[in-house]
Amino acid sequence: MRILTRRAILQSASLPFWLGSTLQAQAPSRDYDESKVRKYALPDPLQGVPNAEAWRKHRRTELLRLFAENEYGRKPGPPKGVHFAVTPVDENALGGKARRKLVSARLSKHPNGPEINLLIYLPKNQSGPTPIFLGVNFRGNHTVNTDPAIPLSTKWVYNNGKAAINNRSTEASRGMQSASWPVEQILARGYGLATFYAGDVFPDHAGGYEASILPLFYQEGQTKREPNEWGAIGAWSWGLSRAMDYLETDHDIDRNRVIVMGHSRMGKTALWAGASDPRFSMIVSNCSGAGGATLARRRFGESVKDLNTTFPWWFCENYRKYSDNEDAFPVDQHELIALCAPRPIYIGTAEQDRGSDPKGQFLSAVNASPVYKLLGTSGFAASEMPPVHKPVMTTIGFHVRAGRHDITTYDWEQYMNHADIHLLNRAGRKS
Repeated sequence: MRILTRRAILQSASLPFWLGSTLQAQAPSRDYDESKVRKYALPDPLQGVPNAEAWRKHRRTELLRLFAENEYGRKPGPPKGVHFAVTPVDENALGGKARRKLVSARLSKHPNGPEINLLIYLPKNQSGPTPIFLGVNFRGNHTVNTDPAIPLSTKWVYNNGKAAINNRSTEASRGMQSASWPVEQILARGYGLATFYAGDVFPDHAGGYEASILPLFYQEGQTKREPNEWGAIGAWSWGLSRAMDYLETDHDIDRNRVIVMGHSRMGKTALWAGASDPRFSMIVSNCSGAGGATLARRRFGESVKDLNTTFPWWFCENYRKYSDNEDAFPVDQHELIALCAPRPIYIGTAEQDRGSDPKGQFLSAVNASPVYKLLGTSGFAASEMPPVHKPVMTTIGFHVRAGRHDITTYDWEQYMNHADIHLLNRAGRKS
């Protein structure tokens, strides 16, 4: 089996690397014909569960174990002795519109050991603790905004013209992903934003294991991960939980309204983080596709085999058993969404993002709804795929947007509307 690196993909594509599934969506061997989707039977997330107590005590635990063993890999708890260092707060960041915090989470006692560098923006003059969106970025904190005070990441990144040379960021990359992180709009809505670079935890390439946090948890004599141990998605989601460890201690932040979110592979990450860490009060998946919100058994667009061939470091090695063998997979992605119940969750997708299978994400929401309803929520109101730009705002939220695999201001507006309704008990704005 030939393993394709993302660099090889980039050499044959003009789109930015973080568009993930879109790059792969050009593959001619994929099925994009809805009439050719074969019949399949989804596993029942409730499986005869009679009540909410049985779900919480038994079935939920079983599903978490199955996802860990067969897809994302087992991940450890927090290491001992995590130390948070906070730089002096800038009370007048972004031209006086924000308060900026830079937080370093050292993950070991070694002074040169791994650390997560968290960038936090909070609205200026906010009264009381602030609800906040938390996500992992693709290129470094300095790419999120042109703010010159954000330190340039020194970690490995993909080469990208003048923005990254010899796998290191340059000043030319500052603010290059600001369109995906509309900081000022988020602050204007009364939310904060916290983010860290994926490479702080696991550099996103096939050789990223050694520079990742995985060796920090190896047993004596261990030199590689076991087949059921975590890969990059497990590591990134673990990093989100470590960021949450800090957010719980910050009195400026509402620890009961932390929204974990992500786009593309980080959408997969946000779903796994939300499913496995109940401290996150809301979960947002944007264009997460296969291995995220999309049903594996549909085999439409990007498939399990595609993931295991092109990005084998994302998942545990056991996941490879289900390449072209999805019916043997003991779970499916609607059950990942169900694991987030009863907390609000929002699934955003795009009309042209066929590789991520918008319908497969919609059907995951439909089939997760019974668990949400069992736990006393509104579940998911739609029974048919909604039209473009007609969001569904029940406990499970959903929209299809015009355009390609990306995260846009429209997406962010819907996520904030959903949070307004379900976390702040106020009406979301009309888009």
